[in-house]
Amino acid sequence: MTDARWIEVEDNLDSACRHFGNAAQLYDEGGFDADDIAGYRATMALLHAMQSAHASLEGALKRVLEILGEEVPAGEHSHSDLVKRVSREVKTPGHVRPAILPPEVARDVDESRRFRHRATHDYDSFDPTLAVASIQAARRLATNLKPCVLDFRDKVDPPARTLD
Repeated sequence: MTDARWIEVEDNLDSACRHFGNAAQLYDEGGFDADDIAGYRATMALLHAMQSAHASLEGALKRVLEILGEEVPAGEHSHSDLVKRVSREVKTPGHVRPAILPPEVARDVDESRRFRHRATHDYDSFDPTLAVASIQAARRLATNLKPCVLDFRDKVDPPARTLD
């Protein structure tokens, strides 16, 4: 690694993976249907954990694009555009940047993005039975996200070699 900004990318990835893993654990513990403060706490904790996970994930991906000198998507569709951008190779004159995320991880990231949107805009109608796909994606992202981004890093910014 020659660019020190990868340190912050790794920090964001660690945060995202921790929040995704904890969100899955919160889901497993349940308690969302309780009609008291405990039910509210369970629901809000899960929603916030998933939002925090996706925010950290986006932070990592934006930092990667900045390291690569690519503009970060902006505007009304920036969240979905970010997922699309990092999920495909980008060709510029004289250069091809491989996809940052493989297709299976990109699908989970997009599922996380959709959950984040619902948690941000429709939290009062949260139905835990409809969150199964998002929680399954969170479980996979907790373990698969960081390794795939670091594999990409090692392709585009290989570790420095020491002279023996």
